[in-house]
Amino acid sequence: MLARTGAVDSAQAVLSLRGIVKSFPGVRALGGVQLDLYPGQVTALVGENGAGKSTIVKVLTGIYQPDEGQILVDGQAVHFPTAQAAGHSGVTAIHQETVLFDELTVAENIFIGHSPRNRFGLIDRKAMREQAGAILNSIGADLNPMVRLKDLSIASRHLVAIARALSIDARVVIMDEPTAALSHKEIAELYELVEKLKSQGKAILFISHKFDEIFRIADRWTVFRDGQFVGQGMMADVTEAELVRLMVGRSVEQIYPKRPAQIGGPALTVVGYCHPTEFEDINFTLHTGEILGFYGLVGAGRSEVMQALFGITRPSRGACRIGDDVRAIRSTAQAVEAGIVYVPEDRGKQGAVKGLPIFQNVTLPSLTRTSRAGFLRLAEEFALARDYTQRLDLRAASLDQDIALLSGGNQQKVVIAKWLATKPRVIILDEPTKGIDIGSKAAVHDFMSELAGQGLAVIMVSSEIPEVLGMSDRVIVMREGRIAAEFAGDQMTPENLVRAAVGSNGGTI
Repeated sequence: MLARTGAVDSAQAVLSLRGIVKSFPGVRALGGVQLDLYPGQVTALVGENGAGKSTIVKVLTGIYQPDEGQILVDGQAVHFPTAQAAGHSGVTAIHQETVLFDELTVAENIFIGHSPRNRFGLIDRKAMREQAGAILNSIGADLNPMVRLKDLSIASRHLVAIARALSIDARVVIMDEPTAALSHKEIAELYELVEKLKSQGKAILFISHKFDEIFRIADRWTVFRDGQFVGQGMMADVTEAELVRLMVGRSVEQIYPKRPAQIGGPALTVVGYCHPTEFEDINFTLHTGEILGFYGLVGAGRSEVMQALFGITRPSRGACRIGDDVRAIRSTAQAVEAGIVYVPEDRGKQGAVKGLPIFQNVTLPSLTRTSRAGFLRLAEEFALARDYTQRLDLRAASLDQDIALLSGGNQQKVVIAKWLATKPRVIILDEPTKGIDIGSKAAVHDFMSELAGQGLAVIMVSSEIPEVLGMSDRVIVMREGRIAAEFAGDQMTPENLVRAAVGSNGGTI
């Protein structure tokens, strides 16, 4: 049975929240929510973007103070006026994008801000090195504490971020989208680490949009919706369909609403595209009304090909034809002029201009449509932004809001709206639903299908096999910078995609 009251052995919880309220000007982010975290167990916190997950993490880590409600540690009311106070109570967080310092050593990164001191008040580097080594050993990380961070791989840096979070001898570990930038192998290693933390009696709060992760790693679930507590219970007693219904307040019958589209003539033809270091001999044709999926493992070269098509990088040779027009795309301006737009995977750094409001982010590439005689017309900017953000079901207090204040999923919607407002002929979507909750995924997928139905040609790069198979008319699989296989119709199966991606038996079953 689903627990809706929250009465799930709260007396045994390491940390509990009761009636937490947090408001900002014009927005009530949390409306009396509750949460229980238990020793040696993983609690998955799930909800759509804007449900209040990020706000509750900041309350737990002392960044925000609640307007009402209680934080209980071992049943005793506590107050976290600062992040340091939360750390002293044993609460730590591993964020999706932890700030680390390339020029510092592993040990210095782990203990920055709370380095061990000797009796003279100076940093005790010998103790810091030994303690860093002990922490790294406890999580199975074979790293030299004295190596500079810049000399480590991405996966090793992630282990340093985890070690840094654990350096305060945490009892409660918060993992906020920890697998977003990891490969399949690194995700498997993270799962092993979570099991180690559980065996050490840590209480873990795991925040993820990926249901396969939640059902793989979590013991308990808690659902927030629109800043409200909806329910909590044991993972063994809930199904994916029930969690979806609790998250979105409705039944999402079809997450991949691919509509039949009238596929027309060639919209984009790529012949012999090569790059000295990233990809070689790329050939494919994209048709109007078609959604062409690109699948492959991390490092396969998919994003690099798309960036070359958009003029971010230049191919060493090859030709690109848009419709009947042969073009040499040497800049992003030329790509946009030719009708090609690109929604990047890293929306925060490459897709959005933080510090600008939503409406200006949307209209930035379309200023000729919203200006007269060299002067911007505010009403037309708002109208254009409102049209496309409403179609994508953007959740924001106002179009005047700084895009940096939006959740990751809503930032993605703004970036998509920005490029759609240019009325392109070809749109490239690189991991379009990365970090987006299940309800927002359905909205983005529905809009993609609508665009294809209107004759737009769509390239979708995705690492999620259900998304690739659910939304694509054809799928191209890349491996090591080359096209390994192409599938359509009945050949589009998970087994065929994975075999082609890893290079097993020619890729076809």
